[in-house]
Amino acid sequence: MSVIRKAERQARIILEALPFIRRFHGQTIVIKYGGHAMVDEELKKQFALNIVLLKYIGIHPVIVHGGGPQIKDMLSRLGIVSEYKQGLRVTDEATMDVVEMVLVGKVNKQIVNQLNLEGAKAVGLSGKDGQLISARKLEMVLEKRDAPPEIIDLGKVGEVTSINNALIHSLQAENFVPVIAPVGVDDEGRTYNINADSVAGAVASSLQARRMILLTDVPGILDHEKERISSMTRAQAVQAIDNGVIQGGMIPKLQCCLEAVESGVEKAHIIDGRVENSIILELFTDQGIGSEIVK
Repeated sequence: MSVIRKAERQARIILEALPFIRRFHGQTIVIKYGGHAMVDEELKKQFALNIVLLKYIGIHPVIVHGGGPQIKDMLSRLGIVSEYKQGLRVTDEATMDVVEMVLVGKVNKQIVNQLNLEGAKAVGLSGKDGQLISARKLEMVLEKRDAPPEIIDLGKVGEVTSINNALIHSLQAENFVPVIAPVGVDDEGRTYNINADSVAGAVASSLQARRMILLTDVPGILDHEKERISSMTRAQAVQAIDNGVIQGGMIPKLQCCLEAVESGVEKAHIIDGRVENSIILELFTDQGIGSEIVK
């Protein structure tokens, strides 16, 4: 390909993205950052560059991150054995200390540093900062057919009760990118570990974000033939769960998306974070690369 041909192709790509840039200019997009995209060095760099690009064209990204593998590694190194109930880690006081140390003190600052190195102005936050994430203890109830329901105690695992978005608005007004660790606090000052997808959904709903994007390690929502479903309405998503098309760990992700769109988020997306520039490809192309959930 000649130099001129290559330049013409690049110009066409930029112009094709223009309608999407217009659509999202000045809008907030909440991105849950997790999975392989958080551990692969090249993908980490690409993620940071995608966020910087969004910021430079007038979009306001807000990042909520996970850190499960990093927490697991640190617990192992410290000799803390995790107990699991219904597939969920029980978070006792010792585990909560490690969770907060890893999420807030290590992972959060690594993400902030990567973004700043690529040209963003990123600021790391936890739910304790500015009373950003108010939480309460998560009560898990296991229904039984021939016996009373069993209440499962997961310790310091919480759920969001409210988001105080004043701090996020202040940072956005000064052109900063908020990076949020999913640690919340209750009225008594008790700290809770919260699922990052749930926090992303609550933040997106509170900010009335134009989009919410969940980065995962799968191509999106898959049908019975393992083909990606590019778009689903709320009714189709509920039916897919009821019919068993959606199973396992994808169910809580899809429910998080449903709650977001029901609370005012225009669209929620589940995309493959293992694909380079996945955020740009999902937002700025007609076909996208993942699955979107709409009202």
